[in-house]
Amino acid sequence: MCKARAADVETLARTLALAFDDDPLTTWMFPDPQARRRRLPHMFVALLHEALPLGEVYTTESRRGAAFWNPPGTFPLGRRANARMGWTMARLLRHRLIDRAPGLLYFDSHHPKEPHWYLQMLGTEPEWQGRGIGSALLAPILRRCDDTGERVYLEASKEKNIPFYARHGFVVTEEMHVPRGPTMWAMWREPR
Repeated sequence: MCKARAADVETLARTLALAFDDDPLTTWMFPDPQARRRRLPHMFVALLHEALPLGEVYTTESRRGAAFWNPPGTFPLGRRANARMGWTMARLLRHRLIDRAPGLLYFDSHHPKEPHWYLQMLGTEPEWQGRGIGSALLAPILRRCDDTGERVYLEASKEKNIPFYARHGFVVTEEMHVPRGPTMWAMWREPR
């Protein structure tokens, strides 16, 4: 595993767009498959531009997967970053923005207040899934959290991913019902 750089943004955005093409949250945001495939890379470019300055975006040598993390105290990102992401989402969602906005804002109000690392995104290209890439992408921060006694939080958007995260020490703390959107699962990990 290695840390991602600015030069990786376009490649990783395409990787994540493939990884999240069938994700309940992204299919809710972009129900039309063709529009989703056009717009997801742009969304991930914007997310990566916000995540890279935090210094905790991990990828593989082949750029087949990525994980990005918010260290304690860095989520939410702040007004400027939220404004940039809001503008990006308005451009990408277009007429669906008004309907989707309550669901997108839902996450901030349900985010834990205790200090923690936040796994904002973990994705692997579909044909590379099941080969240990996701586990390898989690490993650097989970090891660090175990060594420093820090906790970790994530929102699982697919119920089938819960056992994967459970193997890494996460437990479901809440079933989240996104307004007018999908069900997701808040998961918490205490240090081992």
